[in-house]
Amino acid sequence: MRTRTRTRYIAAAVGVTAALAFGATACSGKFSEPFKDAPRSGKDNGAPADVIRMPDGFSNAASKCDGPNRVYVLYHGDKPYGDIAIVSNDPRCTK
Repeated sequence: MRTRTRTRYIAAAVGVTAALAFGATACSGKFSEPFKDAPRSGKDNGAPADVIRMPDGFSNAASKCDGPNRVYVLYHGDKPYGDIAIVSNDPRCTK
């Protein structure tokens, strides 16, 4: 009887260790691997983006001019989702 209990504890410990190891390696997402998205031709580091920081649990947003258009991007941490919106001919983007 004592051997069964010990075997169960060992099996449980191995299972928990495997789950923790899997969880630690599965957490590496887009935030920890920047620029692993579509190919890009360059960077626009000229003007800073206007960042809108929301409370925890809500997506943050950023906007920036790209020529005459204003581009809004939603970002939510390491989650695989986000959104993009474009305002054509935004008057704030004329120089």
